[in-house]
Amino acid sequence: MKLIVAEKPDQGAKLAAPFPHKKTNGIIQIEPNEIFPSGAYVTWAVGHLCELIPPEEYDSKWKKWTMDTLPIIPKRFQHRVVKTRWKQFNKVKEYVHRQDVDEIIIAGDAEREGEAIVRIILLLCKNNKPMKRLWISSLTKKAVEHGFKNLLKEEDTRNIYYEAISRACADWLVGINASRAYTLLLQKKGISDVFSTGRVQTPTLALIVKREEEISNFKSEPFWEVNAKFDFEGKKFTGKWHKDGETRIKDKNLAEKIMQFCKQKQSEIMEVKKDRKEYQPPFLFNLSSLQATANKLYRYSPKKTLDIAQKLYLKGIISYPRSDSNFVTKGEAAQFPDTLKKLSNISTFKEFFPLPIDSIYTNKRYVNEKKVKDHYAIIPTEQVTNPSKLQEEEAKIYSLIVKRLIAAHYNKAVVDVTTVQTIVDHRATFVSKGKVTVDDGWRRVFSEKSKPKKINEGEQELPTLQEGEQGFVDNVTVKESKTQPPKRYTEGDLITLMKTAGKHIYDEQLIKVLNSTEGLGTEATRAGIIGVLKDRGYIQVNKNQVYATDKGRLLINVVGESILASPEMTAKWEQRLTEIGDGKASAKVFMEQAKKLSEKLIEEAIHGSASWDFNGFDIENIIDNATSSKKWGNSSRKSPLGSCKKCDGKLIDKGSFYGCSQYTKTKCNFTLSKKILGKTISQSNIKKLLKGEKTDIIKGFKKGEKVFDAYLIWNKDTNQVEFKFN
Repeated sequence: MKLIVAEKPDQGAKLAAPFPHKKTNGIIQIEPNEIFPSGAYVTWAVGHLCELIPPEEYDSKWKKWTMDTLPIIPKRFQHRVVKTRWKQFNKVKEYVHRQDVDEIIIAGDAEREGEAIVRIILLLCKNNKPMKRLWISSLTKKAVEHGFKNLLKEEDTRNIYYEAISRACADWLVGINASRAYTLLLQKKGISDVFSTGRVQTPTLALIVKREEEISNFKSEPFWEVNAKFDFEGKKFTGKWHKDGETRIKDKNLAEKIMQFCKQKQSEIMEVKKDRKEYQPPFLFNLSSLQATANKLYRYSPKKTLDIAQKLYLKGIISYPRSDSNFVTKGEAAQFPDTLKKLSNISTFKEFFPLPIDSIYTNKRYVNEKKVKDHYAIIPTEQVTNPSKLQEEEAKIYSLIVKRLIAAHYNKAVVDVTTVQTIVDHRATFVSKGKVTVDDGWRRVFSEKSKPKKINEGEQELPTLQEGEQGFVDNVTVKESKTQPPKRYTEGDLITLMKTAGKHIYDEQLIKVLNSTEGLGTEATRAGIIGVLKDRGYIQVNKNQVYATDKGRLLINVVGESILASPEMTAKWEQRLTEIGDGKASAKVFMEQAKKLSEKLIEEAIHGSASWDFNGFDIENIIDNATSSKKWGNSSRKSPLGSCKKCDGKLIDKGSFYGCSQYTKTKCNFTLSKKILGKTISQSNIKKLLKGEKTDIIKGFKKGEKVFDAYLIWNKDTNQVEFKFN
């Protein structure tokens, strides 16, 4: 008999579903059938049953955090069973060694992590039986049966196991050594907190901190623009003064002089230029683009989108979600007509049919065998489902995926952009822009009829105008504005940023030309990295905007120019790991390089610590919010800071603000901001406020262009926090 080892229980159930079977004692037994003449057993992991052992299990001296024991480099990496997972591990081991089992089928998710999870379990079980590999991209009945009929040889996927192990062990080396080094060196400077670092998380944090500094250092400058309303024999439109394409004027007096000059003056159409722009339908989704889109539309975090997509995959209604490809093979494309026919009968999608394009089978924008490595794009399977039967969040993600496939069968969107140059009194030139949609094309699939179309600033519905036409300036005004700082990243932006290794590219058509290995992390791990940065207290997300905390800024400040924070280095590392998975590079050589890198990172940290400068950092706040143990707990948030000013509750740290502990019971809405005019208010200062005392002097409040230092006090009469100056 065969033993099928799946990655998760629900996945195991899906693999058994096409065959007659029964479930007994935590195992599924498939009865004899055409594919399994002697029957089969299905068992499973529960995610990661095994883990790399901690440093102290290699050597007891590595338990204590001290610079004297660094670098920590085991001679040979070892795994152990996770303490809470022994029961399931023993169940798998029991069936691995059953006498009636003559072959093991590795059936974890068809990617690196799924490969490693099952192989490590079999390694600790001391399996010596022959193995095969199930490799499928969806869990429909048809896909499962086809997969079992076409099992891969064990050696066909062995290299991606080496890749996964190399990644995990190298990350362990960098994480353990660099984290201990920076934590210990910062402790010597009086900052008693645990500072986690990582090959992917630290470069990602560096990009966030860089944006935070760009915003902080940005100096807003005023500028003025001159806007005119024209009347050409009843044909009215607006224009903006410009010189050589620049509309912003830095001198207010000059702007007002231009305004005065133009009042009621004769005008003439100098140029009318029409450009036709064509916009291709979007690519099919890979995980990164799905996460970025869901974040933009619904503010779902990347992890939430992945979790929802995983549920849809386990239901068998979408293909494997952790895909890095936007393309499908001809095999999948051949199934599209049948899938689309089923979709056309569902009320949610009915309005988009019939489709303008019958088939995309020969369209290389979507169908390209060379660009499908392990998995094809995320697409709906032939097991079509009505979104109304899904939970709301599942329905939204499923509909996004379906609409991408439908849109691929639509024509380009065509827009005519008209640019008019108007000259006033032969001297002042104004530009007017208008846009006319010639053909909605694929955009029809994504339009929301309930919402008015957004018109970009400076665009309008222009009347028909001819060069040489005469008119006059009906009205002219000066508008004052200020330059704006760069925008903070959203979580969706971070996914795109990680994928492009810090290259600021948001256009999907440009992203596709980047090699998939040129990024921070993988499709499967990026959401988790953002989660780690949140858990470590390095970033906060407020209204979908990502903020670097004082702790995150401090870490990047001390890491400085170290290669630990280099997106380019991490991208090259990912490339080498991919080469290991392709059998083109040596895992042994890579691990030797990882060991040398660990030593180098410690040397960099020691050398750099001599010149660390904490000026501009709220060290007290960092210490106040320090984790109380090396397990990254948030116990400091649970401790009351003082009495609520509104009820008999206590004020506690609620993450992005301080709030009343009685909110869930009494709805007491008393809160205090964590940030006032750009400065984080520490817990110790909040305690003083609640006692009726003034805070310590806080330096660097910013209001517009003004920067000042002040104390904070609680005003009993107004029930508000106020500034107090020397």
